[in-house]
Amino acid sequence: MVKLITTVLCLLLILSCQKNNNISATVNIPLEEVSTIPSDYSSHWITSNLILIPKINALFSYKLGVLNDEKIEYIPLNQVAVPESVIAKHPHLASFQGLSFVNKANINQAKIKQWLKAPLAVLAFDSKSKPVHKTYVQTGVLLDVLYTSSENDANEVNDLGATVSHTKTTFKIWAPTAKTVEVRLFNDDKSPYKTAKISLTEDKNSGIWFATVNEDLTEKFYQYALNVFHPETNKQEQITTTDPYSLSLSTNSEYSQVVDLNAANTKPTHWESQQDVVIGAPENNIFYETHIRDFSASDTAITDKAIRGKYKAFTLDDSFGIQHLKALNAAGINNIHLLPTFDIGTVNENTNEVISLDNSLADACKKTSIMAICEIDANKSMSIGSYLTTLSASSDKAQAIVSALREHDNYNWGYDPFHYTVPEGSYALNPDGVSRIIEFREMVQSIHNLGFRVIMDVVYNHTHKAGLAPTSVLDKIVPNYYQRLHPYTGEIEQSTCCDNTATERTMMAKLMTDSLVVWARDYKIDGFRFDLMAHQPKALMLAAREAVKAVDPDTYFYGEGWNFGEVANNQQFVQASQLELAGTEIGTFTDRLRDAVRGGAFNAVGEGHRKSQGIGNGLGSIPNELQTDDLSQYYVMMDQLRVGLAGNLANYPLINRNGDKVTGKDIPYGDQPTGYALDPADTINYVSKHDNQALWDNNQYRIAYHVSTDDRVRMQLQSLSFPILAQGIPFLHMGSELLRSKSFLRDSYDYSDWFNRVDFSKETNFYNVGLPPKDKDEENWSMITELLKQNDGKDHVSAKHIKFSANVFMDFIKIRMSTPLFRLTSENEIIDRLTFHNTGKDQKIGLVIMQISDNDNHAQLDENINNLVVVFNTNSTEQFVPFEAANTYQLHPIQQNGADKAVKQSRSNTNGFYVPALTTAVFIN
Repeated sequence: MVKLITTVLCLLLILSCQKNNNISATVNIPLEEVSTIPSDYSSHWITSNLILIPKINALFSYKLGVLNDEKIEYIPLNQVAVPESVIAKHPHLASFQGLSFVNKANINQAKIKQWLKAPLAVLAFDSKSKPVHKTYVQTGVLLDVLYTSSENDANEVNDLGATVSHTKTTFKIWAPTAKTVEVRLFNDDKSPYKTAKISLTEDKNSGIWFATVNEDLTEKFYQYALNVFHPETNKQEQITTTDPYSLSLSTNSEYSQVVDLNAANTKPTHWESQQDVVIGAPENNIFYETHIRDFSASDTAITDKAIRGKYKAFTLDDSFGIQHLKALNAAGINNIHLLPTFDIGTVNENTNEVISLDNSLADACKKTSIMAICEIDANKSMSIGSYLTTLSASSDKAQAIVSALREHDNYNWGYDPFHYTVPEGSYALNPDGVSRIIEFREMVQSIHNLGFRVIMDVVYNHTHKAGLAPTSVLDKIVPNYYQRLHPYTGEIEQSTCCDNTATERTMMAKLMTDSLVVWARDYKIDGFRFDLMAHQPKALMLAAREAVKAVDPDTYFYGEGWNFGEVANNQQFVQASQLELAGTEIGTFTDRLRDAVRGGAFNAVGEGHRKSQGIGNGLGSIPNELQTDDLSQYYVMMDQLRVGLAGNLANYPLINRNGDKVTGKDIPYGDQPTGYALDPADTINYVSKHDNQALWDNNQYRIAYHVSTDDRVRMQLQSLSFPILAQGIPFLHMGSELLRSKSFLRDSYDYSDWFNRVDFSKETNFYNVGLPPKDKDEENWSMITELLKQNDGKDHVSAKHIKFSANVFMDFIKIRMSTPLFRLTSENEIIDRLTFHNTGKDQKIGLVIMQISDNDNHAQLDENINNLVVVFNTNSTEQFVPFEAANTYQLHPIQQNGADKAVKQSRSNTNGFYVPALTTAVFIN
């Protein structure tokens, strides 16, 4: 009877709540009943008094449910109109409908902040007060409103992490949804420090937990322990994690370390007096993309194998790699772009536990127990690398071994962020604590002293892992805040490959900006390349650049402006994409010139590669057997190429293939304009980088079978000449000048040194060292086998070819840097000075003719040149190019005295120029 009365009272209480619709109550609906009703994750708490859900059913009543101490507190909600300002700020939620609290007077920010520490759901009740649906609440937007929208709150705090001042150490961590936080301290050997645990206190205004210890704890290790509700398990969790604001880490990043980056013991000798490489205008940049391990892992001039693939390799004087860098700098390349060098989550930093090509087969078997290794019938004392060289190049055995070892080797590109503001430990001889900082700084210092600026590849668009995974940090501390969630399911978006970050959120934007400032100020990084930059707001990129400029005025930002995924077409914010960044002088890679030169269809398989010829590998001029007589695609690509050479400017005027006067933005690139830039510094020109097949492999897919080895080398060089001599900024993949091959591998991000080697001694390009890995390229194996057969060795190069290629490449670099005419700094200058000939309906196949004027009609930029003309002849035969008064021009002195004997055969007379086959010739008067 008592139970019945209690049940009735509870039901009456629910009904009373619904009837009065103005109070909250704790009711006794069993948790089991609530937990089993249909659910999703589609409600969004936007402001203190506004929750959005996809659709409101007029037959239902709605309440916010807050789980506290095994009971649910219900707060009644009413439907309200959604303000236009909210729709404008959150366009991806424009179709959602609004709910607001009935009794707003009783609900203040302090109460809401307390609710946010518990699981939240909007529940729909039918006419019988039965809960029929629940939608868990996404609270990331509200956390920003409550903790970052006023003055002197979380985003104004400039000392998050561990900081040391005199004899005090302060710890600060933003964790507004945590119930308790403590810091745990450890000695060098990771045993508990004498003061093992320190409780932190929450600042209710900012959500920052803090503690000050009256002791200098420099170089002590620490972790945070938080009690927080985590949606992955739907319960309160006691979570131990490192600091997202870590500045130093233990081996394998298990512990953060207190460090002062201004302390003398964190800096190499002469750190403060290293060379500062001044660049002037951003158009003076040339970027040379370098993966730290690739640079030296295969350098036989480095006798100490422990240094190969490490930061230390950049500090040597006489390795093959350093000798090559010196030659590149002498030619004019002025930036070394380092692939991600922050702490990553995929490579074991303990060298004793990882496998390299130098390990013996026996050792590899012992460490991994992988049957693909243990069953090898060979001398077990043989190294893995040596054994791989014994396998047939046409075999799939090499790729099988490499693939089997992926989880155990020491290789990864590094696009898997663990901690954003600490150097990666696997490149350090000693990854534990301050040592990796010193070694990283030694590398930067050495590169600067070689005459280069240092560019850092950064990846703020995703984390390696989220949830409660071992390499998750941010999502452990403030669950579902730092990661971008699907608006309906609440699943973490993964369009970037991994767990996307929500850089539109204030504290993620702050983390990114603070991190960039540390790299620029404390590590002297000169610029940043942003991975998948269009997944970040344009406003953030502009603000972050200003923050970095405050400590480094001549920094340069550039990145991938690809428009795709859940943020495509500005669905959630105005993106940092190609079209949106026009005029900002934040550079974006242009796929327009790239595809025109090397051929598009980067995801093609099998014959799709061969069908997709580009200008640089024979389209139109030396077609392969799969091309037809239809040249329509060729003419489109030629117009795209010309726009690319003109800095990819949206407003650049030219005569298109139909004979019409148009501008760059009128030339189609799929469903987008070809020209989108408003300033040459908006454009990064390239034909090869770490992604997709190396340029040499790409060309072999497409070049006609009969083409000789010498001509294939010339095609490679001519392809590189397009971005080098284009307006805008050249970007060059390390080793492309050495005919670098990855044995056709499409995506070599995790496939060991075997497929990623570069030989700076210029003896080999590592072409055809076995079929590429099955999981990436099995569909291409038959095509590769066929073209290797048909090419009959013409795709294999000698050391002579590689040395020739390197020397001609450097001649192109010298030409670009010899005159500012290839580095014009404004849209108007390019439009006024740059002209194309051989355009329109009657254009001659295989010829791009570009003229840049510096005569009396313009302010003189180069006192030695009135005009220059560049002729790109992609034909297999010498071509005559009609040009008025060509006899007043001479071949550029660098080419007259350069490495290419063929270009020296270029000549001119009164009527025009003669240019040899597959040659890029520069004439000046």
